[in-house]
Amino acid sequence: MFRLIALAWRYLWSQPLTAALNLLLLSLGLGAISFVILVSEQVEQAVTRDLAGIDLVVGAKGSPMQIMLAGVFHLDVPTGNIPLATLELLRKQPLVARAIPLSLGDSLQGYRIVGSTPEYLDLYQAKPAVGRVWQAPLEAVLGAEAAQRSGLTVGAQFASSHGLAGQGDAHEDRRYTVVGVLARSGTVLDRLVLTGLESVWAVHEHGDEHDDDHVDAELDARREITMALVSYRGPLGAAMLPRWVNAQPGLQAAAPALETARLLRMVGAGTEVLRGFGVLLLLAAGLSVFVAMLHAVRERRNDLAMMRMLGAPPARVAGLVAAEALCLGVVATVLGLALGHGLTHGLGLILAAQQSIMVTGGWWSVREWSVPALAVLLALLSAALPAWSAFRLDVTQLLQTPR
Repeated sequence: MFRLIALAWRYLWSQPLTAALNLLLLSLGLGAISFVILVSEQVEQAVTRDLAGIDLVVGAKGSPMQIMLAGVFHLDVPTGNIPLATLELLRKQPLVARAIPLSLGDSLQGYRIVGSTPEYLDLYQAKPAVGRVWQAPLEAVLGAEAAQRSGLTVGAQFASSHGLAGQGDAHEDRRYTVVGVLARSGTVLDRLVLTGLESVWAVHEHGDEHDDDHVDAELDARREITMALVSYRGPLGAAMLPRWVNAQPGLQAAAPALETARLLRMVGAGTEVLRGFGVLLLLAAGLSVFVAMLHAVRERRNDLAMMRMLGAPPARVAGLVAAEALCLGVVATVLGLALGHGLTHGLGLILAAQQSIMVTGGWWSVREWSVPALAVLLALLSAALPAWSAFRLDVTQLLQTPR
C-alpha cells in the first residue's frame, strides 16, 4: 500500500503545473466552505449567548433593529433615552419577571461604558476573575477583552470619553476607579466596561449637589436610562407586552428573537453567496481533476500495461489512479482547512479592532468534517472514470498497437 501511494504521489507531481492548478482550485473551494462554517457557527453561538433570556428590549421610539443592536449586542447607537420612571412601570407589570436598566453614552478607548445593576451580570452568570463588583458611584468593572486591550487593572483610574466612538471629550473631573475584571465568558460582557447607574448620572450631572429630599425627588424625576432588558413571566408576555409598550408615549419595544432572525437572514444571504462560490470552485476543480486524470491514464498506457505484465491485477492499476486523486484531495483538505481558519482569524482581528462580535480561527467545528469528506468524495468521483479506464486496459491490444 505504501509503495502504491508513493508511486501515485510521484505520478501526481510528474505534471507540476496541472497538479498545482487542481490543488489551488480544490483548496480555495474547501477553504471558502470551511470559512463559512466557522464564521456562521461562531456568530450563531455568540448571538444565542448574548440573548441570554432577554425577551424584550424597551427603548425610545425608533427602529427596533437599532434598539436590539444597541441594547443586546452593543453594536449600534441607541435611539435615545427614556424616563427612569419607565423602569418601575415595567417592573409593576404582572407579565414582567425582570427588567434590567441600561444607561449608555460614554466609552473607554472605544469600549462602551454601561451603567446598570448587578442583575446584568447575573443575566450572563458572570463573575469577577479579579477584584469585586462595583458598590459605589464611579467604581467600574472591566470585561476581559476591555481590560486586556486597555491595559487597566484593579486600582487604576480612567476618565470616560463622551460618546460611543471613544473620540469625544474626556470627563477628567469625574474619574472611574477599576475595582474588578470579569472572567472571560465569550459574551458581550467581555467588551464592556460596567458600572452602576449612579456613576453615569454622577458623570453627567455636574454641579447637582443636593441634600434635600425634595431636590432628590425632582432629580430622580428628571433622570433617564437608555433602555431596559425585559424577561417575560410566561408565554402570555410575548403576545401582549410588546403591544402595550408600543402604546406608551415615547416607548418602543424590540423583540430580540424576531430582530435577530431578520439579521441572520440578511447575513445569511452573504454566507450563501460565499458558500455557492466555494461549491462552484469545487465543481471546477472536480472537472479539472477528471480531465487531468483521464489525460494521464491515456499518456501512461504503456506504463500501466507494463505493470499488468509484471503481475499487477487490474484492481491495483485502477487503485493507482484513485490513489493519485486521493493524494490530491488530502493535500487540498489540509490547505483548505488552514486557509479557512486563517481567514477566520483575520476576520476576528478586524472585528476585535472594531469591538464587535468575537470570532477566532482557533474554533473547531464538528461540521468541518464535511470538508475532508467533500474532498475525498470529489476526488473519487473525478477519478472514477479514469480508474475504470485503467481497470479495463487491454494489455494484448496495447502491446500490438505500433507506437
